[in-house]
Amino acid sequence: MKHRFPSLLGVLWSLVAGLFLPGPAGLRAAAPDVNSPEAREARLAWFKEAKYGLFIHWGLYAIPAGIWKGERSPGIGEWIMHRMKIPVPEYERLAGGFNPWRFDADAWVKLAEDAGMKYIVITAKHHDGFAMYQSLVSPYNIHDATPFRRDPIRELAAACARRGLRLGFYYSQSQDWHEPGGGGNNWDFPENADKDKSGAYDAYLRQKAEPQVRELLTQYGPVCLIWFDTPQMMTGDRGPRFTRLVRELQPGCLIDGRLGVGGDYESTGDNAIPNTHREGAWETPATINRTWGFRSDDHDWKSPGDILFKLVDIVSKGGNYLLNVGPTAEGVIPQPSQDNLRAVGAWLKMNGEAVYGAGRSPFGEEFGDFAATLKGPDGKPVFLARNDWRCTTKPGRLYFTLFRVGREGLVLPPFKNAIRAVTQIDETGRRVKLKVQTAADGTRSIAVPRMAVHDTLGCVLVVEIEGDTVVR
Repeated sequence: MKHRFPSLLGVLWSLVAGLFLPGPAGLRAAAPDVNSPEAREARLAWFKEAKYGLFIHWGLYAIPAGIWKGERSPGIGEWIMHRMKIPVPEYERLAGGFNPWRFDADAWVKLAEDAGMKYIVITAKHHDGFAMYQSLVSPYNIHDATPFRRDPIRELAAACARRGLRLGFYYSQSQDWHEPGGGGNNWDFPENADKDKSGAYDAYLRQKAEPQVRELLTQYGPVCLIWFDTPQMMTGDRGPRFTRLVRELQPGCLIDGRLGVGGDYESTGDNAIPNTHREGAWETPATINRTWGFRSDDHDWKSPGDILFKLVDIVSKGGNYLLNVGPTAEGVIPQPSQDNLRAVGAWLKMNGEAVYGAGRSPFGEEFGDFAATLKGPDGKPVFLARNDWRCTTKPGRLYFTLFRVGREGLVLPPFKNAIRAVTQIDETGRRVKLKVQTAADGTRSIAVPRMAVHDTLGCVLVVEIEGDTVVR
């Protein structure tokens, strides 16, 4: 495929669509207070309830799967074009062999449902510039440039609607290694080299990135969020232009924290979980092995126990967990990913009330503390994490998820509220009553029965207290 900017037909279509094409019912017209704190909180309501989502990195990079011309590419799979400095014409040829005939949108959404996830975010276009949907803006897309000739995004949108999951899109607005004006490609286009001296970068934004975001927001029904990435060069009016586009077309759609201007919530670094509480709405994007896009040589899968601990840990600190899978070039999510996600989903089916819609811990000492003398390479004290238990909350209830139980059972952190009742959620979802013991010094503890095999991922104790919130 000859390298080129988006076709004139595509650009004209996008302009016409922006003027006349209505968005999803009830979402087209922006509310007058769309930028107010109240509107932002309304947009975030589902996000704060959901807590757990499925990230999907899928694209042409799944074909080489980390290997280029017999040489192993360093790092993550979806960056192979950049890491190996693959010329645009060579990388484009991958499209001719991309035929993910085993792709099944219903199976992917069913996996997310089985895993206990409440929303899906898929790469509509990554840094390589290849659109994973039928784009009229650019022919460099999965429908027009491959033998597959289907729009997987449309199929996923329909499957999510059938199963009641929300769908969002990752879109690389800042980097596009396929376009001469796009950021990131300094081997094919050294004259740009991530700098904007000629106006080519703004031409890329206006002729490809912005029109494609418009397509995503007008062709696939309600979009729960747009996950922008790598905000370099989003200076001046560039970031706000994307914000206005989203607010105009789908005012209920969330904007993540990597656009370069303020979004609805913050994104931590990749696989970065804060040491303690974090204010506001936030999300940790994370991999289930070491890569985002599929690599054939990466089998370092996170165990169900590791996934679950990270999920509860993040929720107890006030955040969401967006956990990634990297499907193969045939359209299959690797079986170890499926198995481990479903194991966590089985636990959530019984214990989900400790996660979904739950608030952060009122304590904090359970997270750990900084070392007195040990310092890291940056010269700062090392944080020594504890992982015996985590606490999440709902009005009048504390959910203690135990990952390690000593002989003394659970020694409760000090708080003044009277305890009405304590129950343990068993393997059937029923609650077994437990007793609270109070020592002479006022310390309260709960004797926990020997954890059964099914509880090896974590045992949940529900502590009902007087009052809606903890008093310390």
